[in-house]
Amino acid sequence: MGKNIHEIKEIKGFAPRSVVYAEKINEDFGEGLAGFYKVIWAEREDGLSIKQKHLTVFAIACSNNNTDSAVKILQKLHQFGATRAEITDAMMMAAWTGGIQNFTDISSVILKEMEKHGY
Repeated sequence: MGKNIHEIKEIKGFAPRSVVYAEKINEDFGEGLAGFYKVIWAEREDGLSIKQKHLTVFAIACSNNNTDSAVKILQKLHQFGATRAEITDAMMMAAWTGGIQNFTDISSVILKEMEKHGY
């Protein structure tokens, strides 16, 4: 396992499947893809925090009706101290951008998951 792959596991808490698959194809390809992840998720001065980045991808997952990703990201949001208001704001933005049907489809699962985390 290369340096970038190790570092992205530290940042994300796991190796993304795309990185795992890329590394199986070619070690340099895996390292390159992990480097891409590392750049995106790095905290930069005056940039978005890790929590804000997770809120953004949570809203995108919700707007795309991607329940599995939204649930995984919600767990990360809990780890990074996201508030109920931040999460529900992201869900409302998802309803705005993805449509009410996607919001309706994903909400029951997300609300149950929020209850598990004490929101």
